[in-house]
Amino acid sequence: MRRLTQIVRCERGANAIEYAFVATLIAIAALGAFHALGDKIDTMYGNVSNHL
Repeated sequence: MRRLTQIVRCERGANAIEYAFVATLIAIAALGAFHALGDKIDTMYGNVSNHL
């Protein structure tokens, strides 16, 4: 019974899941930013090409 209560109270797994969740959210935000930045750079090079 004591071992079961120790397992239930252990928070290492919960912390790891929280860190993984935060890292996933950061990665999704970074991918969205890179995608928007890539579109703007593509437009900029298109404008430069048209003006030449």
